[in-house]
Amino acid sequence: MKQRMQRFMAGRYGADQLGQLYLGVSMVLLVVSLFSRWNIFYAFALALMGYEYYRMLSRQVEKRYQENQKFLNWRYQMAVKRNRRKEEFKQRKIYRFYQCPSCRQKVRVPKGKGKICITCPKCKAEFIKKS
Repeated sequence: MKQRMQRFMAGRYGADQLGQLYLGVSMVLLVVSLFSRWNIFYAFALALMGYEYYRMLSRQVEKRYQENQKFLNWRYQMAVKRNRRKEEFKQRKIYRFYQCPSCRQKVRVPKGKGKICITCPKCKAEFIKKS
């Protein structure tokens, strides 16, 4: 039986991180559908689960790999943004954060210096702000 399953799955994509997310969301939707009168949650959960099984059993490995890579890149970018916001939040008592009006580069300046002229390190534009 194990060998039959291995032969069946040979050349197929299998599970990945995007699939785990789809299955997790579908499980949450199934739990929500238990406590809700609306059948839309149940239908959406089944559709999402069906799509995940389609992805798992797909022989188009390259397409599924690209889908997963897009998801992983998006998740990485969200983590970087979250960490950057967390660091800014930790430093909020000591520094002010401004954006350069010309290139949108973030610039960190010390607080409590009054009105200062800030020079952007990227494009060398100067702008005046209160710190």
